[in-house]
Amino acid sequence: MVYIQKNNRTEVTEFLLLGFKVRHGARLFLFSLFFVVYCFIICWNLLIITLVSTSKNLHTPMYFFISHLSISDILLSTDIVPNMLHILLNNGGTMTFIGCMTQFYFFSTPELFDCFLLAVMSYDRYVAICNPLRYSSIMTSGHSVILSAICWLSGFSTTLIYFITTAKLNFCGPNIIDHFFCDLVPLVELACSGAFIVHLELYVIGTPIVFISTTIIVVSYTYIVLAILRISSNTGRQKAFSTCSSHLIVVSIFYWTMFGVYIVPTKGLTLSMSKILSLLYTVFTPLVNPIIYSLRNKDIKKAVQETLYKRVIW
Repeated sequence: MVYIQKNNRTEVTEFLLLGFKVRHGARLFLFSLFFVVYCFIICWNLLIITLVSTSKNLHTPMYFFISHLSISDILLSTDIVPNMLHILLNNGGTMTFIGCMTQFYFFSTPELFDCFLLAVMSYDRYVAICNPLRYSSIMTSGHSVILSAICWLSGFSTTLIYFITTAKLNFCGPNIIDHFFCDLVPLVELACSGAFIVHLELYVIGTPIVFISTTIIVVSYTYIVLAILRISSNTGRQKAFSTCSSHLIVVSIFYWTMFGVYIVPTKGLTLSMSKILSLLYTVFTPLVNPIIYSLRNKDIKKAVQETLYKRVIW
């Protein structure tokens, strides 16, 4: 049943997700591709989490935050990719109203968490490079746990506000979402009334969050660059920059993809382009994050080698 009568109003009980409008052969190819990518996402991020939790050399605030970034990437991809694979196989798929709202909630939470965590990680790099003598006293294990908990609580609580407001919107039809998951923008476009409140919340709550986190990152890296330029030796400058280059790449990918979907005017974008941009931060980013941190990090490479060596000896 798609519609129900409630208080003399017609309300939507499920949504039809169209997914990707491509031929059967192309859908099978995309299914295989995204399935392999999803397996890599889970394996790479689980590897990062396992290494950080088992290797003593990685028991530092920076790697603690990286492990939580991996948890967020697993949560995000698991919320989106399995249902997207189902849609590809069936050339579309239905999702109940509750299921759609649930997917929206567990999609938005890791995205907001990443926004907070990347700001915290930039501050961590600032302290490590600009105040190295005080780093161990400022970024203690207790402080790292508290900062991570604040990021998670902020993500869950902020998303809850959007979730409650969106769930209370009046959806009277149509119920077709030309996307591969329940994102906020297509949901609001289907609402018959109440969309203004959601847009108002985005400006009142979302804009300050993005502005504050972006400001923290920009200010932190401004001081980091100035500190690196004051280092006399080239070796010292390269070593200092290498400690934050991976994080800077991840920050750039995250914000460029998010800005491309939610900040750049969507009127000039086709639906196909919007879906491709959405793939960047729902599938591509969780894939490249652990690769960037593992391939560009000597400590993680060393931890992998030690783990493999122990397995061979065992």
